[in-house]
Amino acid sequence: MHLEGPWLSTTGKKKGKKKFASAEHARKAREQEDSWKELMKKWGVEAEERKRKRGLAAPVMNPVVTKPFVRETAKIDSLPFTAGPCLKSPDKVYTGTMIKGIGTMHKSNAVPIFSNEEAQDLPKMRR
Repeated sequence: MHLEGPWLSTTGKKKGKKKFASAEHARKAREQEDSWKELMKKWGVEAEERKRKRGLAAPVMNPVVTKPFVRETAKIDSLPFTAGPCLKSPDKVYTGTMIKGIGTMHKSNAVPIFSNEEAQDLPKMRR
């Protein structure tokens, strides 16, 4: 995984200090800001006071504590164990009485031979 540049960061998003192209632009910006503040005071709209009133007027948050979720359906028990123990079946071992030998068909395919007839048919088989 690679690191991304600072443009994807959510921290440090504050704007820096304003830089003006000239002293004239800075003076005009300060005058406009002062006139805006005076206008706000004239009409009785002070941002800080308004924020404070709004914050004090908000209702106090009281979280409701509830019980944890419990399933309403009854627990149903499973049936009791009625079978005997599960034992391993004995290994299947060939005794050697059925197979007469192993024959080879095309493409090195090994085939069990159970009778003399099969032994004779095997070399006569075609693909």
